[in-house]
Amino acid sequence: MLSNIGIPGLVIVLVIALIIFGPSKLPEIGRAFGRTLSEFKGATKGLVSDSDKEEEKESKSEVTAVKNEG
Repeated sequence: MLSNIGIPGLVIVLVIALIIFGPSKLPEIGRAFGRTLSEFKGATKGLVSDSDKEEEKESKSEVTAVKNEG
């Protein structure tokens, strides 16, 4: 998605943001955006680890079932 913008497009977006929000608000917006991305990243890692735990439990129960059959 962002690979299609290129450097000139990125510069234009940054200039427009500077005009709209002003130089004093841009650091606040950047920090808020960074915090949001880090929270999203942490949440997705939590979801992945939860699904890995569920898969591990399922595989252990399958192994136990096979041992009980044999």
